[in-house]
Amino acid sequence: MPIEARLLLVEDDAIMGESLMERFELEGFAADWARNLGDARALLEAGTHDLVVSDLRLPDGAGDTLFRDAIERLPKPPAWLFITGYGTVDQAVTLLKLGAVDYVTKPFDLDELIDKLRRKLHSVPAPCAETGTDLGISPALRRIEAQLPRLAAQAHTLLITGESGVGKEMVARAFHRLTPEGGNAPFVAVNCGAFPEGLLEDELFGHERGAFTGAVRARKGVFEQADGGTLFLDEVGDMPLTMQVKLLRVIQERRVTRVGGDRPLPVSLRLVSATHQDLKKRVTQGLFREDLYYRLNVIQIHIPPLRQRREDILWLARRFLAERAPEKQLTEEAEHALLTHDWPGNARELKHAIERAVILSAGDRLGPAGLFAGEAGDEGAAPATLADFVSQAERRYIARVLDECQGHLGHTAEVLGISRKNLWEKMRRFGLRAR
Repeated sequence: MPIEARLLLVEDDAIMGESLMERFELEGFAADWARNLGDARALLEAGTHDLVVSDLRLPDGAGDTLFRDAIERLPKPPAWLFITGYGTVDQAVTLLKLGAVDYVTKPFDLDELIDKLRRKLHSVPAPCAETGTDLGISPALRRIEAQLPRLAAQAHTLLITGESGVGKEMVARAFHRLTPEGGNAPFVAVNCGAFPEGLLEDELFGHERGAFTGAVRARKGVFEQADGGTLFLDEVGDMPLTMQVKLLRVIQERRVTRVGGDRPLPVSLRLVSATHQDLKKRVTQGLFREDLYYRLNVIQIHIPPLRQRREDILWLARRFLAERAPEKQLTEEAEHALLTHDWPGNARELKHAIERAVILSAGDRLGPAGLFAGEAGDEGAAPATLADFVSQAERRYIARVLDECQGHLGHTAEVLGISRKNLWEKMRRFGLRAR
């Protein structure tokens, strides 16, 4: 259906321009086409365009000069998206800081471009993963999304890999919703790295009454709780070797024996495992059983870190904000700050940043200060020496990463690039505790 918003295409390549204009028409976009800077300036003077899609290299100059002129001269410049075959990350960041809304590099995915334009022109909120299978708008997440229906129909064992905080559980839940059992069946999640070995066995397999002191009644483990549905074993790579043996036996036999029991109980479920570890490397190091690795790695999905799919940053930020405080909006300065941050904690860190900004903001517009409050700047008395300043900054950074990794020391050490022992020593020196 045609929309009221109008876009301007600035592209000198006749073949690409014709292809794009034809697709714009099919999508219902009202669009004009300028083949050089002179024609583009004349069209922009009318002030009727809401968004410009511009190549960076044109026969009579650079596309970014048109953008800079529009910012200076027009009372209300349109939103701007750049297409380039010559762009670099530094150039993209510079344009984004100046106010461009996005940037794609040739050769680009046309569907991805249309999706970006539709979201900008229609101002349609990103679909929530709780009501659909949308995981993100980056090509990597769209590919995963396209795979899930087929996998959900056939696969019973799935391994999801990726850095801490990238959204492995989100993908696991999307997989579960698409299975034939779907929403009528249980989805049970457990973090294998959050329990010491003795408690992990009880969490996975349950116990019988009297199995140990305090076991006043029998308890089902997560395998039994997930019977008929999906069990999500997060951070399975952190599981102790002795527990790996027991897990392998359960996967092979599809039967569990509770702690203190002697009667195997059958279970029927889909098993989704996830890890931030390189399991093949851990196998060679003797830290992960090779036979368990092949049992879990029947089908593997890898989720790239957020810094490698920057298209998802604002999509996720707006979604988190809509869930937390739908009446609030991000300023353009805040969006630029989000786009230029490296996000070592991935989507989890981004979610925490949005929640922090909502709490600290008094108005309905969230600026960049609230997003990263407490990470830098004054905190109490000014440091007396450079060493004091460095120490304070180090403490703040470690505390933030600890929070973003939900107190998981292994993940925190990995993000910081230090050993667990070194992390423990720093935490003791700074008086930090894992929550």
